[in-house]
Amino acid sequence: MTTTPIDQLTELSADEVVTHSYVKHVPLPSGGTLALVTLDNGKDHKRPSTLGPRTMRELSDVLDTLRAAASAGSIQAVAITGKEYCFAAGADLSQAAALPSRAVAHELGTLGHATLRKLSDLGVPSFAFVNGIALGGGLEVALHCDYRVFSSAAQGIGLPEVFLGIIPGWGGATLLPRLIGPEKALRVIVENPLKNNRLMDGPAAVELGIGDALIPSVTFLPSAVAWADGVVAGRTKVVRKNEPGMLEKAAWGTVVKVARQQVAAKIGTVPKSPFRALDLVAAAKSGSLDERFAGEDDALADLLAGDQFAASMYAFDLVQKRAKKPVGAPEGVEAKKITKVGVLGAGLMASQFALLFARRLGVPVVITDVDQSRVDAGVERIRSSVDELLAKKRVSPDDANRIKALVSGSVSYDAFADADWVIEAVFEEMSVKQDVFRKIERVVAPDAILATNTSSLSVDEMASVLEHPERLVGFHFFNPVAVMPLLEVVRAAKTSDEALVTALAVAKTLKKTAIITADQPGFVVNRVLARVLGEAMRGVEQGTPFETVAEGAAPLGLPMSPFELLELVGLPVGAHVLDSHHAAWPERFYPGDGLKRIAEHGTILTRDKKGNATGYDAAAVKLVAPSKKDAQPVDAATMQQRFEDALADEVHRMLEDHVVEHVEEIDLGLILGAGYPFQAGGISPYLDRSGASERVFGGTFHDPKVVGPASR
Repeated sequence: MTTTPIDQLTELSADEVVTHSYVKHVPLPSGGTLALVTLDNGKDHKRPSTLGPRTMRELSDVLDTLRAAASAGSIQAVAITGKEYCFAAGADLSQAAALPSRAVAHELGTLGHATLRKLSDLGVPSFAFVNGIALGGGLEVALHCDYRVFSSAAQGIGLPEVFLGIIPGWGGATLLPRLIGPEKALRVIVENPLKNNRLMDGPAAVELGIGDALIPSVTFLPSAVAWADGVVAGRTKVVRKNEPGMLEKAAWGTVVKVARQQVAAKIGTVPKSPFRALDLVAAAKSGSLDERFAGEDDALADLLAGDQFAASMYAFDLVQKRAKKPVGAPEGVEAKKITKVGVLGAGLMASQFALLFARRLGVPVVITDVDQSRVDAGVERIRSSVDELLAKKRVSPDDANRIKALVSGSVSYDAFADADWVIEAVFEEMSVKQDVFRKIERVVAPDAILATNTSSLSVDEMASVLEHPERLVGFHFFNPVAVMPLLEVVRAAKTSDEALVTALAVAKTLKKTAIITADQPGFVVNRVLARVLGEAMRGVEQGTPFETVAEGAAPLGLPMSPFELLELVGLPVGAHVLDSHHAAWPERFYPGDGLKRIAEHGTILTRDKKGNATGYDAAAVKLVAPSKKDAQPVDAATMQQRFEDALADEVHRMLEDHVVEHVEEIDLGLILGAGYPFQAGGISPYLDRSGASERVFGGTFHDPKVVGPASR
């Protein structure tokens, strides 16, 4: 017997945690009754209410009953709210990656539209009382209501779908631009998700025009009911200043066109979801809701059935679950309590470390350098950074004073005598790092933990000069230190369990995600990137145009071209990374000779006044171009395969060498340390899909492959 898409969707939702729709009749102060629907899954605040197929069908039945009650005159208004701290956290995506076909995915979209449209067709005014988290489908519930009020304490509001490789498919891509105009809507639908899923709070949502009123949290529900009563009774007139007028409608197409260019310039054109969202916002200007919602259904079905959504859900699972407990962490070992931190160095990186340690650990932090002027400059840099945080209201005045009081500087290592944790941030040269560790070990307590921020040097070799090499652990931050969420914690051959566990505990307190790696050049992220950058330089030095090399790299999903990445990390640093990897594995990694010549010149890219890349510097191109007789240029497709095969080879070797035990750690590192978008899922799902894994080692990183139903 053939099952229909509806049957298949029902079968998939058999174990759904249902969010029930509880109805309570509330008397309105001016007379009449408001039917208050509360969405509640029966779990505590750690499990927000989500909206799966069974949830939506129950809500649909409740709304049918309320429409009948409104028609009979027994209720004069309907409001919908959520359990404590949560309005609704959007569609239940727990089974979405397992959707068997595009047809079933399409059914999910039409079910959402059919249910939520009933909120604006009740025959009486409908209100959304947004008391907490309102994400994705949750916010779309509110958008379908006639009126919306937000609690002043509400957090976690937004439409994050583009971040996950899909689009707001239950009305958000149409209703939001019609409510607040295309420019503001694109900020919520596209810009915020692409900024690491930035969300809003209640005041911001009202300021933007999504909400009609901001209600104090302490009296939220009774005050929201009173506000709704004012609207029903005609006492309160709702004015929506951000609703698009003639000027906004006239400029609608231009706004979307500019946004499309900005997105393409920032992330390239490989991710599909931002551009489908842009298409929907462009179309939202005109047409019936039936037409526009049908367009949302098609876009949602295409994306849910595609490979990028499957990769996004894989990435989401890595970040939400695997990142919480680092794989390989020793069991039953206590972390050392940190009461004071020492930072060896007082430069820019050292100052960033010191600020982060003082802010997150809340313990005294001392920095040091070779002379007093450098130390003073470092301390002043930290204090200025605290002042900037205060100006941006990222810290309170009390916190600012506390952080400043915790930081001090000294030219003497004696200031480190009572430090439990000492991290170096000195020049990236082995002899320099060994020298400072040799000296500091004479001063600190025998059980103090020592950490190195090296990005490529051997932790084992560094530890070889110590009397207690077991106390040294790698602790590799990514720049900018305050922003990048990844920490590579490097376990050298002699690193003790206590040192490793302490490093992981410190990372967690710093609000960083740690992955444990073995001590091999480049660890995880830089080793992968070095292979990409080396192949890029090999290409141009063999005569392939820079543009063609960049075109070949684009499908990999990196957030920028290899040459933009080189300028971002610094050309001398890039050359050093290539050289250090070439020294370790000369048969695979390309040397940095050509890049050193460009580094002396100073730039690869030409830029406009705003700093946007416009092309390639002619002098830089000439510095690495081979003679005509030696040139061996290739096309973009050949470059793409070179990149893919090199990466499949390197990732496979890293697993064989036990740099990490699972490919998931490599993908997690690339997502959090190299900015790989969720739609790429790191790199391994892409390498499987492209055929590179089969070409290089005759297998796949994942079995089954991480693909959508359209590719299964």
